[in-house]
Amino acid sequence: MRFLSLILMIAIGLGLSGCASKFKTYYGPEVTQVLVYKADRRMYLMHHDEVLKSYRIGLGFAPVGHKQFEGDGRTPEGTYRIDRRNPDSEFHLSVGLSYPNTRDVAFATSQGKSPGGDIFIHGLPNRFKKSGSRDWTAGCIAVRNHEIEDIYAMVKDGTLITIHP
Repeated sequence: MRFLSLILMIAIGLGLSGCASKFKTYYGPEVTQVLVYKADRRMYLMHHDEVLKSYRIGLGFAPVGHKQFEGDGRTPEGTYRIDRRNPDSEFHLSVGLSYPNTRDVAFATSQGKSPGGDIFIHGLPNRFKKSGSRDWTAGCIAVRNHEIEDIYAMVKDGTLITIHP
């Protein structure tokens, strides 16, 4: 009887641990583009003209203007692609943007500087779960952890992302 109880408890524990996974599955309409409106602090996952999901976002610590140089704290503006994902992110999960593009590199280089890189949509830092300010990243787009789980499942590599001022 003890053996049966032990097996049952292990099975229940394994079943519950599966519920806690940060990796979700999505079977809905394809996300055809991501739209970001920096001034409104909003991001939309779109299926053509239909809004599938909407999120409040945080931006870089200096949110006004297009990212030009490494360390400027700005979030890029323009059209990029989702080009990578990081399941082991320091920020729960993250999906990467194709910043910098050739124009970004050319401008920064003409000024004798680096354009920076590693721009992501991500969750909160793993070392703490709350951020004290709305715009706190180094140039990334931040959402809540449960939201990046949805985004990670819904948005595929190659999806266009347009970031408006």
